[in-house]
Amino acid sequence: MRRSLLALALAGAVVVGSGTAQAAPPAVSPPGANDWSCEPSAEHPRPVVLVHGTFENMAKNWSVLAPQIEQAGYCVFALDYGNNATGRIENSAQELSSFVDQVLAATGARQVDLVGHSQGGMMPRHYLKSLGGADKTGELIGIVPSNYGTTTPLTNPTGVVCEACAQQTQGSPFLTELNDGDDTPDGPDHTVITTRYDEVVTPYTNAFLHDGPAEDLANITVQDQCPNNLMEHDQSPNDVVVAQWVLHALDREGPADPGFQPNCLL
Repeated sequence: MRRSLLALALAGAVVVGSGTAQAAPPAVSPPGANDWSCEPSAEHPRPVVLVHGTFENMAKNWSVLAPQIEQAGYCVFALDYGNNATGRIENSAQELSSFVDQVLAATGARQVDLVGHSQGGMMPRHYLKSLGGADKTGELIGIVPSNYGTTTPLTNPTGVVCEACAQQTQGSPFLTELNDGDDTPDGPDHTVITTRYDEVVTPYTNAFLHDGPAEDLANITVQDQCPNNLMEHDQSPNDVVVAQWVLHALDREGPADPGFQPNCLL
């Protein structure tokens, strides 16, 4: 039962079978997001764009974290994409590209910061590498991102086909191309936040990026600073320690400082 539910909700799953796609419900924004009249402040000049994971939508994925970022003084935006992020990742990255352009036009900002969960932490890397997104992005913060895929195939009992899931299998042609050469292109800073208890992106170290210097890349494992935190994959965007890491990374130049100590007891 646990693994079946994960297959429905999480980005590392590999879905097999066939079925009739259901129409997507009307988009509902999470609290604190998509105020298109928001004007970025001098203190926080880059709007934050939240990118959900596979089988998710913006309202479900970001209902906890979006208002925290907004209350910290940022303009916050979120999108639904790719039929709950099940479609081809290249197409989803195109949707992200268009959305970022809308945010920049509405706010007058020069760049955004991207915060993504699972596929939402990996898919933007295609936008950065192949769609010109590196010039429009200050930082990419990935929460348990599927950067190097997963070795854990999970099946969906509903039988809905998910192209993005197969693309997130470790060693897939998509990930091989994405990670060929420098996996942190010049321009944006990269912060990866993961957990030793990730049961979807396996091994959990597949979330890490490898090629950036310390001033441009930080790979954070939550348990290094909070050893008693038992966070798994699906609840990571709602975790209070993760929220502290995200806000810390957003609030400084460069990626997160690995020496930052969150409050583990909140």
